[in-house]
Amino acid sequence: ALFRMMTLLMILHQGRPERSDFRHQEQKKSCCAICLDLLKDPVTVPCGHNYCMSCIQSHLDEEDQKETHSCPLCRQTFVLRPTLVKNTMLSYLVKKLKKTGTASADHCHAGPGDVACDVCTERKLKAVKSCLHCLVSYCEQHLQPHYKSPAFEKHKLVNPAKGLQENICSRHNEVIKIFCRTDQMYICYLCYMDEHKGHNIVTSEAQGTDRQKEIEVSWQKIQQRIQTREEGVNELQQQIETIEQSADQAVEDSEMIINKLVHFIKEKGSDVKQQIRLYKITEVSRAKELQEKLEQEITELRRKDPELQQLSHTENHAEFQLSYLLQLQLSDSTDTPRTKIHPVTHFEGVPSALSKVSDKVQDFLREKCSKVSLSLRSVDVLLPQEEPKGRNEFLKYSCQLTLDPNTAHKHLYLSDGDRMVSEIPGDRFHVEQQVLSKEALTGRCYWEVEWSGEEVSIAVTYKNNEELDQSGFGENNKSWALDCFEDRYKFRHDQVKTHISGPQSSRVGVYLDHMAGVLSFYSVSDTMTLLCRVTTTFTQPVYAGIWIWRTLFNLTTAKIIELK
Repeated sequence: ALFRMMTLLMILHQGRPERSDFRHQEQKKSCCAICLDLLKDPVTVPCGHNYCMSCIQSHLDEEDQKETHSCPLCRQTFVLRPTLVKNTMLSYLVKKLKKTGTASADHCHAGPGDVACDVCTERKLKAVKSCLHCLVSYCEQHLQPHYKSPAFEKHKLVNPAKGLQENICSRHNEVIKIFCRTDQMYICYLCYMDEHKGHNIVTSEAQGTDRQKEIEVSWQKIQQRIQTREEGVNELQQQIETIEQSADQAVEDSEMIINKLVHFIKEKGSDVKQQIRLYKITEVSRAKELQEKLEQEITELRRKDPELQQLSHTENHAEFQLSYLLQLQLSDSTDTPRTKIHPVTHFEGVPSALSKVSDKVQDFLREKCSKVSLSLRSVDVLLPQEEPKGRNEFLKYSCQLTLDPNTAHKHLYLSDGDRMVSEIPGDRFHVEQQVLSKEALTGRCYWEVEWSGEEVSIAVTYKNNEELDQSGFGENNKSWALDCFEDRYKFRHDQVKTHISGPQSSRVGVYLDHMAGVLSFYSVSDTMTLLCRVTTTFTQPVYAGIWIWRTLFNLTTAKIIELK
């Protein structure tokens, strides 16, 4: 009823020929027909219509290609481009309207996408407020009764909103002001009196306030998550840069070493070739020298051949005897030269020897290169992932750990390939019988420890932890320890002890996500049961640790299981 009365008052108010209507007509005449805004530098065309200087000039510029020009409003044509004359009276009127502020509404015509005033009857202006009680949107002018009349004091004004009619109940045609939490829907008061009677209801404002609080909490969580992800992105970027720099430096150093190795091999190869060439020159020279001697002897023998033939036919025995003796001396004084030198096949041994050397070098390099490859440590640069589910998924991140004798208490004995530790009668650590792993742990790792005896502590710690010399695992902020007893568990960190209940087992699984800062301990039997989970920020690589409780009667042992 109040809404209908208000609407009637507005209609009556608009129907009265008040001074404001005259002022509105004044404002309408002061607007440019092209831009629909208040005239700026008003000019008049020959037909008498007024426009902004820039608007009409742009219009005439577009018509310069035509034979005639026209007025945008009345379409009167002009043979020549009309001369624009400044309208001084209209300029004065526009300035006056600007000073009084009565022209502001003409700057607020509703366009596409705007919320229009529901009361304006002619060209609608932009709404400046919407009333949730009236379910009507108002421009500045029609909003004034809400500010001036006490009848509208309880009306709630909000920023212009579309779809206000959706706040009216389609069944009872009443304003929806109630939220039914039982059915999770907005209703009117008649709905509440009917099918929602006895339900848990609140006002729409209260429900909206609760939703705003929930949104605020969600927004804060999103902002916190964004901040965490941004920090993760920055850390990943730093890791990427570190990996790239380290890899580039390794490539550069490797290239230098390989070049030296190649240079050495080429140098030795050059020496071998030089030796072969020198050997060739020496042997060829000897062979040629002997060849010349043989050719000279052949020449000499061929020269003696006719003399021997002549001597064989002589009949003077005294002359024959003398010549024979001379020829016999010549034959006896001439040695048969050696014509055999080192055969060429001896060079075949050189490639064979080099081939053997090459095979040995290749085998050596393969072995060393494989060790170089094994020395590389993969870096987990992925964003923190969800913790594995089930033992098979954990085993994907299993790591083979061994214990470091250099960190073991002198009363501890390592065996089984430095994976098993037990107590012996008898000090790396002065107070506690503990030992660390050789391997530094980063990324995502999983290992299992099997123990027996009265008490064992399974821990994770920083290595440069001077406090371990004076205290046990978990007694400072650099180590985290799970104490395993025959009938219970206890977690310790920074001297804070927390008792934990869980299924007793002789095997404990440890899962570490170094980047995400997650450390979890599990009781491992036929199934895996989470004993405790810690979230923190690891600032350096960590090491697995084992602490042995000394007893007088029972031998205590702990072994890192070799997972496959």
